[in-house]
Amino acid sequence: MTQHTTALFEPARLPGLDLPNRLVMAPLTRNRAEADGTPTPLMATYYAQRASAGLIIAEAATPNAVGQTYPNITAVHSPAHVAGWRQVTDAVRDAGGRMFLQLQHGGRVGHPATSGLTPVAPSPVPLPGTIFTPEGHRPAVVPREMTAEDIRTTVADFARAARNAIDAGFEGVEVHSANGHLLHQFLARNTNLRTDGYGGPVAARIRFTAEVTEAVAAEIGAERVGLRVSPGNTVNGIEEGETEEIYPALVERLGGLGLAYLHLGYADPDTPVFRKVRAGWSGVIVANPVLKEISTDAVHRASEALLAAGADLIALGRPFLANPDLVARLRHRAPLNEMRDRYFMYVGGATGYTDYPALGAQPSSESSESSDSIVALDGGRVA
Repeated sequence: MTQHTTALFEPARLPGLDLPNRLVMAPLTRNRAEADGTPTPLMATYYAQRASAGLIIAEAATPNAVGQTYPNITAVHSPAHVAGWRQVTDAVRDAGGRMFLQLQHGGRVGHPATSGLTPVAPSPVPLPGTIFTPEGHRPAVVPREMTAEDIRTTVADFARAARNAIDAGFEGVEVHSANGHLLHQFLARNTNLRTDGYGGPVAARIRFTAEVTEAVAAEIGAERVGLRVSPGNTVNGIEEGETEEIYPALVERLGGLGLAYLHLGYADPDTPVFRKVRAGWSGVIVANPVLKEISTDAVHRASEALLAAGADLIALGRPFLANPDLVARLRHRAPLNEMRDRYFMYVGGATGYTDYPALGAQPSSESSESSDSIVALDGGRVA
């Protein structure tokens, strides 16, 4: 096969970590963990299949029990979680890969039927509509407003989870402040109605994300910490307000830490906020493009536009999900597998998870079928 030259396949570097190419596997919730959040051997197979990525950012893991969002998502706050993740990182490392772990607290995106606990959030503003639980879709509950002590404890939980991730063999962690989860809820004016030092003006609304990131950096070293944001993202009922002020202010506060990278979800190089963030951030930018179709040409076009606009690494979600050998397929301009939505979430097992064929292998006989899986996750959350 003919190889095509593009900056996507050039080596890159994060602080303290060399990458063989600029393609990053974005974090994708897949619900294949045990009920208590412990990663499974099947997950080790899944990630090892995708180890040719320059960097894998593993799916969101909760730093404490109350932060759980959906059934069978991963966690990283117990010895069993650490041991389970160690199987995954060992498998990826044996296959030549490198991994960060995303740390995510769901905030109001949670339910007592899933975690056994009432969700917590900046303010008692419930998630609109329903949420998926072990009992099916249930109406969202009103979260409990976090106290000052809750905030301090949660910051400490993130730092402890980061240490657990390093003990589990990850090269670093990504703090998740996007997609309508807890940290993003503090940033947004419709979910953060507080009148203390964590609510109101932009400088106060960015405080919680900043304090979590600073605590994690202090615990494991800033060079091992990335931060994910998604400016203007409305998923999970978020209305930020002042988007073009929030993110430059966050960049200004955290820019001197020396973080490994800033990860921009829904990255659009033509927007003012992208240009402001790129101009204000002196470090590595990981950009997750908006893909209107999943094809080799579409991925190349979107990726190269972001690289030309100043992104350093390109994070892809759905293309990696359905193509364990995505790097090779893009390098050779080969067609991509079609994603089978039916098996995206909440179903468990290898089907639609570890059975996508590599180039030259026999394609699966399963057809693409629509379901509420993407709706439940919200398709906007993955690239």
